[in-house]
Amino acid sequence: MRLKLVAGLLVSVLGITGAHAQEINFGIIATESASNLRARWQPFLDDMQKKTGLQVKGFFASDYAGVIEGMRFNKVQLAWHGNKSAMEAVDRASGEVFAQSVDKNGAAGYYSHIIVHRDSPIKTLDDLLKCDKTLDYGNGDPNSTSGFLVPMTFVFGAKKIDPRSCFKTVRSANHEANALAVANKLVHAASNNNENLDRLKVTNASKAAEIRVLWNSPLIASDPLVWRKDLDPALKKKIADFIFGYGVSDAGEKLKLAELGWAPFRKSDDSQLLPIRQMELGRAMQRVQADESLPAEKKAADLARMQSEFEAFTKQIAATTK
Repeated sequence: MRLKLVAGLLVSVLGITGAHAQEINFGIIATESASNLRARWQPFLDDMQKKTGLQVKGFFASDYAGVIEGMRFNKVQLAWHGNKSAMEAVDRASGEVFAQSVDKNGAAGYYSHIIVHRDSPIKTLDDLLKCDKTLDYGNGDPNSTSGFLVPMTFVFGAKKIDPRSCFKTVRSANHEANALAVANKLVHAASNNNENLDRLKVTNASKAAEIRVLWNSPLIASDPLVWRKDLDPALKKKIADFIFGYGVSDAGEKLKLAELGWAPFRKSDDSQLLPIRQMELGRAMQRVQADESLPAEKKAADLARMQSEFEAFTKQIAATTK
């Protein structure tokens, strides 16, 4: 009887301890289906829970905005973001960049692509951008760096083309959906990136073989991790100790990081987002320049102010890369 009583007390104590474990939600941006993401991320999240003593739950939204809004309303305390969605989280959701992913092969970043079917008659950007409204285009999530901001800046913005007036249809989807749409000839072209195409070679090699890269972007800085800047300093330290120690020496952890496409993380901060801010400003300048409803004097003043901000970004970026 006494043994049963002691055992019961131990169960009660352990239950209470578990119930009081601090809970954090880790946001995962929607680059592919939630089921695929959950399978890839859960081993990492389980290790984080085990090593930190926190109750760590994955937060999988249907789009990038869901993770941003989750962080804004403190439903998400920590998240993997792309650079553009990280910028939105910093500006609108009390976010703060603290870490940066590193490609498993040590690359300094990744590349945005525009892709077509391997048998497509579209051979050049000029073929794609004939703008006769006969082609269907798959755009990325509006908060995606490689799926939206980069191609909108370096392809469409550079040629002063609005996709909506160029193509027959424009649809927005995550990277995986866009890749499959091209492979299945549901759209003529779509945005994507090299990391997702490498991932597709693992999850659906036959469809990956149907895809050809039409355009390759300049290098994009690797994805950041963002936490809410109002987190308790002791909690930040606990998270940082885990993140920056993960996969450094443990072979099993290295394999789990490699499944995510990464090597151990490195430290970062909000300055990582400066090139993204400059690209956003460049797109805003293009919109102002094309706005025929603006009075000439106001347009000139707005463009002069924005050009000054653009040059200031150039100096800041140069200072951070020395």
